[in-house]
Amino acid sequence: MLTGKQKRFLRSQAHHLNPIFQVGKGGVNENMVRQISDTLEARELIKVSILQNCDEDRDTVAEQLSKGSQAELVQVIGNTIVLYKESKENKQIKLP
Repeated sequence: MLTGKQKRFLRSQAHHLNPIFQVGKGGVNENMVRQISDTLEARELIKVSILQNCDEDRDTVAEQLSKGSQAELVQVIGNTIVLYKESKENKQIKLP
């Protein structure tokens, strides 16, 4: 689990990132979770945006994505989810 200080740090790191994935009408599926896992391994910190036509609410989507990819949910703000997962091979972010 991340501490409040670590989450604040990650939020500041994620501020300038653009969302890489979009969750739309289809909701969350296995393929998306797999791609997000792979991307997290490469980047550690990503944003996912939830489109207007998504049937599920944003907290449900955030929970499904973080559980499915074994990532930490850093924040849900508006329709954007920030996820973090420590990389095994490409460690770039040093947590406080």
